[in-house]
Amino acid sequence: MRYLAEAFALGALRRGQSVEQFLGPTGSPERPGIRYVEVRATTSRYEVLLHTVEDVGHETFMDLVEFPPLDPDNDEEEEFGRLVSITDDPLAALTAAEELTGAVRSRWVNTTMVQDEYSDFVEAGRPARHSPDGHPWPEPSANR
Repeated sequence: MRYLAEAFALGALRRGQSVEQFLGPTGSPERPGIRYVEVRATTSRYEVLLHTVEDVGHETFMDLVEFPPLDPDNDEEEEFGRLVSITDDPLAALTAAEELTGAVRSRWVNTTMVQDEYSDFVEAGRPARHSPDGHPWPEPSANR
């Protein structure tokens, strides 16, 4: 099973592992992009990072961390993603990610597995309205 139950996502974070979620397409037809969110454990806190990158992948290139930022003028996004929240608790970090990016509790994956999500997206023809398994893409909130 690809997706982590809440207890497993929290356990991964408590062990210092990141969890990620593919959020789908963004950008324009002229400059397509994708979004994914990462919750990263640091020494004593949990960071929520939103990555918005150009959709430059194909069947043999799926390494999302190598994709250029969608906004090349944003130096922060280019190197690390955009920090959208810092919390002291892993559950609060998941909740913040969901509230700030539209992430869904039942769709977290272990670190690097977001590339498998992207691969499914590419193989399905990059659907604009829903994930390859039929779930609607998360809607970014208006206050982001």
